[in-house]
Amino acid sequence: MEMSQSLANDRKSSLMQIAPVMLCFFAMGFVDLVGTASNYVQKDLGLTDSQANLFPSLVFFWFLIFSVPTGMLMNRIGRKKTVLISLVVTAISLIIPIAGDSYIAMLLSFSLLGIGNAMMQTSLNPLVTNLISSDKLASTLTFGQFVKAIASFLAPILAAWGATTYLPTFGLGWRALFVIYAIVSLLSISALAATPIDEERPDKASGIKECVKLLGSPFILLCFLGIMCHVGIDVGTNTTAPKIIMERLGLPLEEAGFATSVYFIFRTAGCFLGAFILRLMSPKIFFGISVVMMLVAMGMLFVCDTLTAIYVALGLIGFGNSNIFPIVFSQALMASPAQKNEVSGLMIMGLFGGTIFPLAMGYAADATGQAGAVAVMAAGVIYLLYYTLNIKTSK
Repeated sequence: MEMSQSLANDRKSSLMQIAPVMLCFFAMGFVDLVGTASNYVQKDLGLTDSQANLFPSLVFFWFLIFSVPTGMLMNRIGRKKTVLISLVVTAISLIIPIAGDSYIAMLLSFSLLGIGNAMMQTSLNPLVTNLISSDKLASTLTFGQFVKAIASFLAPILAAWGATTYLPTFGLGWRALFVIYAIVSLLSISALAATPIDEERPDKASGIKECVKLLGSPFILLCFLGIMCHVGIDVGTNTTAPKIIMERLGLPLEEAGFATSVYFIFRTAGCFLGAFILRLMSPKIFFGISVVMMLVAMGMLFVCDTLTAIYVALGLIGFGNSNIFPIVFSQALMASPAQKNEVSGLMIMGLFGGTIFPLAMGYAADATGQAGAVAVMAAGVIYLLYYTLNIKTSK
């Protein structure tokens, strides 16, 4: 009887600890609102595609700067405190647009959003290892990505609601999205701060030199570029999908913005189902199928001019791109098992691809229309097709 009561208490304690962490994963998904927000800012301020695409590029630029330093900070003050700092930075970034959506204000907001998310991506996953046994870690992290994806696909829905609702939003319109997510950020801070978590002694922090040296390994370099392409396609689709519909079908942004939700719905489903599929299928085969799905979708986006066909293409990209990151990340870790800290820092730096792709897509779209932006993403998919041939199967 006493043992049964003890097990029940342990389960309750574990749930009380993991629930605030899952709320943090939800907050991690706030970074994906940048695609939706940049389209509304472009409309409000009359910006060109290259000017508007600076916003998502700016967000992901900070992954290049802050990923490794965050690892050093995490090893000095602990994982939980680092996550709390990242949540505070994220909350501030969401509060700024509430006061106004001027170009400078949005640049500052997206910069802080990128810094906060870079810190969160680096510190939140390791924090989970302090709560979950190793045999359940993979499934827990996969579920965390599923929770994160929910915040991603809700963003365009909430922005469209704010822009079209008859309820009072105090003149904020689509920026009501920032109010809602700012409140959730503050709740995340409170919940995590009140949660006791025992952390093990931190590992020795890696330096930038140790990370960069790993690029001398051909396979690690392939993985790094694979992460860049994955994030570039993700941010690029998030940003460009509504523009394709507006260009070809003439729909207003409030209606075209649902295209982003279609992408995130299928990406969310892919995150959830991927954990089960990878138990039955080798990563190389599943990766190859995922990339072929995206390649077919890119071809459709070049030629299709009906809403249904565009939605189908976005669904294929969403599902296909949903498990690219964990497969590439695990391949990199397996390639250098003795240097996991350095590899992890380097792969997070690869999220810098979210800066390069939108910039290139913006200039291409200004020159040739949205087909130019699709061509840039297609180049990333072709690289991932090449990467598929180099995936190593476990012995």
